[in-house]
Parts: sequence; structure tokens; C-alpha cells
Amino acid sequence: MIRLEGVSFRYRAAAHPALTDLSFEIQPGQSVGLLGRSGSGRSTLAATLNGTIPSLVRGELSGRVVVAEYEVGSRRPRDLAGRVGILFQDFEAQLFSTNVALEVAFGPENLGLNRTEIVRRVREYLALVGLSHLEHKSPAALSGGQKQRLALASVLVLEPDVLVLDEPTSDLDPTGRRDLLAAIATLRARREVTLVFIDPETDEIGWTDRLLVLDAGRLVQDGSPTDLCSNSERLAGAGVKPCTLSLLLQTLGVRGPATDPYSAVQAIQSAGWRAATDAIDRLSAAREPSVGNTVIEARDLGFRYPEGTTALADVSCAIRQGEFVAVLGQNGSGKTTFMKLCNGILTPTAGEVRLGGEPVGAHTPAALSRRVGLVFQNPDHQIFAENIWDEVAFGPRMHGWTETEVAARVTESLEAVGLSGMGHLDPFVLSKGGRQRVAVAATLATKPEVIILDEPTTGLDYEELHGMMALLERLNASGHTIVIVTHAIDVAAAHARRTIVMQDGRIATDLPTRTLFSDAGLLDRLGLTPPPLIQAAHHLGVPALRLEELCGALERTD
Repeated sequence: MIRLEGVSFRYRAAAHPALTDLSFEIQPGQSVGLLGRSGSGRSTLAATLNGTIPSLVRGELSGRVVVAEYEVGSRRPRDLAGRVGILFQDFEAQLFSTNVALEVAFGPENLGLNRTEIVRRVREYLALVGLSHLEHKSPAALSGGQKQRLALASVLVLEPDVLVLDEPTSDLDPTGRRDLLAAIATLRARREVTLVFIDPETDEIGWTDRLLVLDAGRLVQDGSPTDLCSNSERLAGAGVKPCTLSLLLQTLGVRGPATDPYSAVQAIQSAGWRAATDAIDRLSAAREPSVGNTVIEARDLGFRYPEGTTALADVSCAIRQGEFVAVLGQNGSGKTTFMKLCNGILTPTAGEVRLGGEPVGAHTPAALSRRVGLVFQNPDHQIFAENIWDEVAFGPRMHGWTETEVAARVTESLEAVGLSGMGHLDPFVLSKGGRQRVAVAATLATKPEVIILDEPTTGLDYEELHGMMALLERLNASGHTIVIVTHAIDVAAAHARRTIVMQDGRIATDLPTRTLFSDAGLLDRLGLTPPPLIQAAHHLGVPALRLEELCGALERTD
């Protein structure tokens, strides 16, 4: 179904090729996971499969790309629209219609299908991605995860033979991810679809038939999920997140299957490992960093959008100086709205938000930016300057500081995020992870007390994610209050000391992170599926949140 023969591609004006001498075949109906660090060439490869490269993207392509017996290099994307469907990593770029139903109908209309068939497909695929109830809503009014599902429906509705999905679950909550994967399985059960699936979550990609790993534009690994995930060091060497359970077994020196938490725990126990007698007491007694006075307080907070959607109702909580808080919840649960209310971007329709004991509305925008900084879910929505230096300098300049003070702030902020010496670059030559760091630096430059980050790990590879979270840990240790809105439950568990879970615009629970993740029943009632490591810890009777905690809480009994 897909054949690449010596394929190389260099973007116009790029110093190095994005793809180099790629040759492989994918059989009809096969599901293939495509892995690699940022810049490895995954998205570039995806764009060659429907003719986006070379038709719409400038650069030099050599070799042959053959998809469904079509020579892709000689055809435009529109010629392949009915055969090859692609969901871009930047899924918002695919949305442009005035309501959800029209968005999904656009593709079939352009294929010339009759009205009855178009209506049938629109209803079927909106139902498949769980958006039937929003068919008359504007795409712009949807949450990030809902937009991602809409973009996917607009691709699925074409019923292509080849489906290329570039990180299709990056903005989905865990339930949404599970539902999406179930929808893809349902689709593939109905008819033969060849699937290329780009996803950094190695723990949840074992359902594919085969994994391909790219590094610096070259194919460096090709095999079954079981074979590749068993070698954590090799995956990590290619910038790919090792499979957590395999890494756990390797750390303990245990041989055995790591296909699921239960089988991994059986292998661990068979090797003679048990929870240490004082493990629970040691972990429960771990000292938490001290926190100070309340910096943000929500009192009976409510918000309704102009078109009538109630996003928040009766939300009350306090965030204290020095805390590291994670906010979890399903798409559309009100998380982002809550954060925008906390720094004054939105004004409550009920209740109030107080900052340092005073209503947020009593502060000027300039004063607010020095107290509460917000990094958007999509950093591209807040980056506008022609180079990184000016982007980071914008805030300090708006505060009227001297250029000497501005230079000191910019230099310090760029150093904090690992971008020293890169101030002259256009932010958009960086990966999404790099642009995320630019947005963080721009926020840091005004030295706010509280830094709120909306989905700070979305689109980051394994190495970038660790770099971002290490940066936030350092900022928290230096006195900044950190609040992250995230769908990455493993990130929340490993880094936050307190976790707020939102449901339907309300706070469903607000607990110390270890308390929350130690209660399997509560997690289930909240619709939260703990990551494999924590599931294994539950089976072993240990309230561990990190790999090193779990390994340190076990002892050999033989």
C-alpha cells in the first residue's frame, strides 16, 4: 500500500535534509506507529504520503513515494484526497468552516458525493468522534481537544484507504484518547484501512502491528512493539520515551513480559521482589515543600460565554505561594477558562477571583502580568515578534524598564529555558517544544509570582518534556508558584504536589497528589486511568508516583 524507495527531502534554505534515503514498505491493512524525537522527520514523512510534499512545501525531494499504486511525486494532494487522509500535528490549521457539520461536509462535497451520502457520512463520523451534540457550534468555540476530534472527523469522512494521523491525541484527555483509539479500531474493523500513527506515547502504542523509529531523518529501528519496547536504552538513544513497564523490569533486573501492569507485577513478584515493610510509611512521610500565603483565591466563581455555554459554576479554591499544582479534567471541563479568569483575561459572570487579597479587576493589566503569567496551550497564539530576543523583551519594555534592565531580564530568562545565544533567531524556526520555551521565557521576563501553563508538554518529545518539567521544578524551587493544566496524568503524578480535578465546570476533587493517585477507586470514579507505573504500584501495594520511588520501595525476599 505504501512504498518508499530512497526518499530524501531537504526544505528550502535548510542546512540539513529532513529525510535521508528512506526505503521501506507498508502492507495493506497494516497499522504502523511512527516514533522519533522532534526534528526526526516524522511529520515530514507524513506530508510526503499525500503530496503535501513536494506540491505545497518548497524543497528538494528525491526518490519515489508510491501510495495505493499512485506515484505521489507527480500528483497534488487534491488528487489523492479520496485515497489518503492526513491529520496534521497543527490540527487547527485544518479548520475553517462556520460550524462543525459544515466542516465535516466540506471534503465529501468536494469529492462530488450526493447530498444523501454526505449527510449520512457527516452524522456517522461526528458520532464516531463524539461530537454529534455540537454539530451547529462554531469550531472556534470548541476546546482544544474538541477541535482535534473535529479535524479527525473531517479526515475520516473521506473514507480513505490510507490514514495518516500526526499526534491525533495530543490535546485529548485520557478518556478522549481511549475513545479515539476505540473509534479507530471500530473503523478498521469495518473496512481495511492502512494506518500510519505518529505518537510519542510508547506506553499506549502496543496495539500497532509495527513500529518505525526515525532519527535525524533516517530509519534507525523497525520491528514489533514487543521487540522495540524491550530495549529501553535503544529507544531513549533515539529520543523516544522508553516503555515504562519494560524500564521498570530492566531496573529491577527482572526478565518477563511487560505488556500490561498485571503481567509486569507477576514477573516482579516471581523474581522475589516485594514491597518493603516500611515502604508505605517512608513514602507517606516524605516532606512536602513549605508553602506561603494565598496568592490566588476563587470564590463561588462562575463564567458563561456569550453564546450561552456555561463553562464554570460555583468554583472555589485557593492557591498558595510556592505550590506546584496540576489541574486535570476532560476536554471542555472548564480548565482553560478557569486559568484565564485567574490572570484577568476573562471577567467572571459570577463570583470573583482575588489576587493577593484584592479582586483581579482592581489590578491594571500591567500589574497583573507581573503577578500572574499565563503560557497558552498553543504557544503560537502568543508569539508575534520577528526574533526571540524581541519576543522575550516585549513585557519588560511595556513596563517601561530601561534597555539595560530589559537586556538583563531577557538574558536571564533565555538562560533559564536553555535558549542562550539564540535571541537572533525567528521563533518559528524552532520546534514546538522550542517555541514553548520561548513563551515561557517571555512570561519569566516579567518575573511573575505565579506561572500558569496550559498543556505545557503538548507536542514535546521525550527529551523536551523532561527539559520543560525540570525547568518548572527549578522555577518552583526558586519561589515561583507553578500551576499546570494538563492531560498528561503521568506528568501530574510525577511533578505536582497537589492535584485539582475538574468535571463539568466544577471542582470534583482537590487533594495532595499522592493521596489522589493512591486511591484507585476514586480515580475510577473520576474517570482517570492512572499511568502503567502507578497501576503496577497499586498491585504491589506501594503509593509510589515515580520509577525511582517504586524501585526504592521494593526489596528482595530471597
